[in-house]
Amino acid sequence: MAKTIMVIDDSATMRLSLKSALELNGFKVECAGDGVLALNQLKIGVKPDLIITDINMPNMGGLEFIKNLRALPGFRFVPVLALTTESKQEKRDEAKKNGATGWLVKPVTGPDLVKVIKQVLPGA
Repeated sequence: MAKTIMVIDDSATMRLSLKSALELNGFKVECAGDGVLALNQLKIGVKPDLIITDINMPNMGGLEFIKNLRALPGFRFVPVLALTTESKQEKRDEAKKNGATGWLVKPVTGPDLVKVIKQVLPGA
């Protein structure tokens, strides 16, 4: 059974690029344009095995999304990777405190992303 990954990014180009790379590697992909839209999808039944989120987005950014996600029943232990242009240590620390599993700085290649996913998602 293919693992499902949710990609959250306000850039349609980035969502499409990540979706293509992940689908080529056998993953099922769900996408959202910001944290609010992603939470709405989760609340109506989307159950990703892993979530990749941008940090800087309108409406609800990645840090706030992660904090809200961890409060939802059933999502406490879903791995979350932050994929962002942000490289400041304070942001990384805040993401980790909110429950992020890992942090990747854009740009990241498809093979590198899949390698990290396989490290944090058992059976991927």
